[in-house]
Amino acid sequence: MADDDFSKLLQQAEQLTTEIEGNEDLPRVERSLGQVLEASHELYSRVIQSGSNDIQAHLLFGSKGIDLQQISQKLETLSSKRTFEPLQPIADSDIESFLKNERENAILSLIDEVNKNSLQTTEDQKWEHMLSEWNKEKIKLMNAMIGPSQNWLDLKRAPETPSIADTPKKFGHSMLDSIEAAYARQVQQYNKLVFQGAKSRTALHQKFAQVADEFNDPKVKEMWEIIKTMSNIPALVRDEDPLKARGNPTIQQCLIAQGKKYLEKRYKQYMSDVVRSNPAAAMRGGEPGTFPLVRGFVGLRLQGQSAQGLTDGVIDDRPLWPMVYYCLRSGDASAALHCLRKAGREHEEFIAALEEHMRNPEKALSEKLQTAINFQYRIQVRNSTDPYKRAVYCIVGCCDVTDEHTEVAKTADDYLWLKLSIIKTKSTNESESFSYSDLQKLILEEYGETHYHAYEKPLVYFQVLTLTGQFEPAIEFLSRIPRYQVHGVHMALALHDGYMLGTPRNVQAPLLSVDTDDPIPLRRLNLARLLLLYVRKFELTDPSDALHYYYFLRNLKDPSGKNLFMCCCSELALESRDYELIFGRMDLTGIRSTGLVDQFNNSHIDTKVIALNVAEELVNKGLFEDAITMYDIAGNLERVLELFCILLAQVVNSGGGAGGLRERLSVLAEQVSKRLRSTDENLPGSLVEAYTKLCKLMSFFDQFHSDNYEGALESLRECELVPLSTSELDARVSGARAARGELLRCLPAVLRAVCTILVAQRQKLRGNHIATHTTNQQVEWLREQAEVLNTFAGNIAYRMPGDTYSQLAQMQILMH
Repeated sequence: MADDDFSKLLQQAEQLTTEIEGNEDLPRVERSLGQVLEASHELYSRVIQSGSNDIQAHLLFGSKGIDLQQISQKLETLSSKRTFEPLQPIADSDIESFLKNERENAILSLIDEVNKNSLQTTEDQKWEHMLSEWNKEKIKLMNAMIGPSQNWLDLKRAPETPSIADTPKKFGHSMLDSIEAAYARQVQQYNKLVFQGAKSRTALHQKFAQVADEFNDPKVKEMWEIIKTMSNIPALVRDEDPLKARGNPTIQQCLIAQGKKYLEKRYKQYMSDVVRSNPAAAMRGGEPGTFPLVRGFVGLRLQGQSAQGLTDGVIDDRPLWPMVYYCLRSGDASAALHCLRKAGREHEEFIAALEEHMRNPEKALSEKLQTAINFQYRIQVRNSTDPYKRAVYCIVGCCDVTDEHTEVAKTADDYLWLKLSIIKTKSTNESESFSYSDLQKLILEEYGETHYHAYEKPLVYFQVLTLTGQFEPAIEFLSRIPRYQVHGVHMALALHDGYMLGTPRNVQAPLLSVDTDDPIPLRRLNLARLLLLYVRKFELTDPSDALHYYYFLRNLKDPSGKNLFMCCCSELALESRDYELIFGRMDLTGIRSTGLVDQFNNSHIDTKVIALNVAEELVNKGLFEDAITMYDIAGNLERVLELFCILLAQVVNSGGGAGGLRERLSVLAEQVSKRLRSTDENLPGSLVEAYTKLCKLMSFFDQFHSDNYEGALESLRECELVPLSTSELDARVSGARAARGELLRCLPAVLRAVCTILVAQRQKLRGNHIATHTTNQQVEWLREQAEVLNTFAGNIAYRMPGDTYSQLAQMQILMH
């Protein structure tokens, strides 16, 4: 049994030896047992050192016929150490080495330069982005902190523009309340008169004051009455700085006179109300005029202890100097003169002084009278127990500017009126004079909001600032009180329209700022910032009203010198992205419909320029589709085609979905193409050619994705981009070398699509088992086509992705 097993085993071994010897592909290998054992030990030691990962790697690559050990040895011999090392010097006579070194030097220097430029560009873009983001944060902080500022801040850009990368913000329900809407209607009506060039239009402050009467708010009505009174001064010119004009002595006298006039009128009304409320005690009688009114008021005001210390007797049962004072306080110097004349001849010198004062209240007395009145004041009046006499002497003769007259001036109105009354021009005693700027500084800086309890009594603080010609801090104060903010904004507009509002040189300044060139304590109000803060809440819901408010900024410039109104229009368009409403729409004939901005067009404002600014900003933000619309509105057809080429090159080969970018571009391209055929504008030929071919490629890929291969090839033949026969090869290669980059970037996708079409046609022919002459001709045409495409791909000066070349080569193989 054992012999049979060994015989069978020997037979099998001989058969195996015969098979091995008969195989010519494998060489004969003879190894002794010792050699096999040594090889086993070597293999085992290598496994121990390298680990199982290397074994798995050898198995993986070995299954594909790759010797990993040989590749590793070759990789070890490679070194990049000498790649960027300086080249060794060579002898001058070695021309071949010299040329080689020069070539390598040129390559190395180019690589180094590109590397440096790339790093520098990246660094610049990084810092530009960081600076832009920080500027946005600064603007946010400045808009949040709209309190008074004593310093000049230099921000680098206009108020914040929110991001527009999201869905376009459509205009919706109005955000204006009834008061804001009433003001907005007046603004629109006024601007329409400005558009028409009406020169006899009603002043804006009067229109706003009429609107304020409808609010049934006595405090607001009083504020507007103050603005109306202080605006009633000689017309100022547009080219002169309002703050410098306010320093003009003539304008100052007018402002002082108007401030006193308002206070006097208001006090006279107050006296009438007091007398009317208690007619029996006042005993005024039926006689009209200031004198009986003052007589009745003094009878009510000075009773009991209030009349103690008064001097120089009485007239008509009333003390003399209170009668004189209250006549002056009510603005009737003639009535005061009447009182003095009734008192007898003891006051002839003061009567003369009063008569001169009446002729020009804002000027100092003549030197002779001033000396006489000052002498009387020092000798008799200064220590008098009659406070009204001291006050009257100071008002007429400006005797003691330091006396606060607290016994007489018990309210802020009285105090302010007294201070305004003692301001004189050309005073003989300059050391003791009290100027308009002294009063302004006293009110704003020494007393300020705390002294007047401004937040508890906003009307009082607004009044003392406005009546002393400090419109800017008064309006800035109102802007911090929500209830009065809307009124403050429109007061600023009214004053600005009359060239009475001081604005900063830089529209990015704080809301209230100090210019070092201005006299102390004048401030400048940033009207642009104030207006933008106000309009911001309704600009998206009421764009027409927003544009009318922006129109007040038409004479201001941004830091780059652009018209601020046009900048605001651009920002509104960028934020809302409702370009049709703001700018209108282009029809197929190239005529644009009217938009909201068109009504503001004049010699300095052009809708097309605004649209161009918006388009450039959209390009910077990467919103090319919107930019195409805006460049079209701006009439820049060349830029429209350039952006079309950029976008079409990105989506031309994609299938696209309903409502996608490709579909929207296709619709828009049809409109532009119709206008392009009818325009006589001189456009670059290469640009028009690229745009036309890209539009045809859209049709090609539409047919390709719908498996209409015959139609796709016909569209491609019309496009004249790639050769479809040998006769077209040279022309297409030349055309590709001169083509724009956007068109060349589509070539890989076009060639891959053609490969797919040709392979599909070849497979279709293979499925037809009956070979005919026509079938053979079609196969030959496909082979020729494959060869032409490969030749074309190799000859154009554009490097395509490797898979495109691989697919072309594979296609040519499959054609056989």
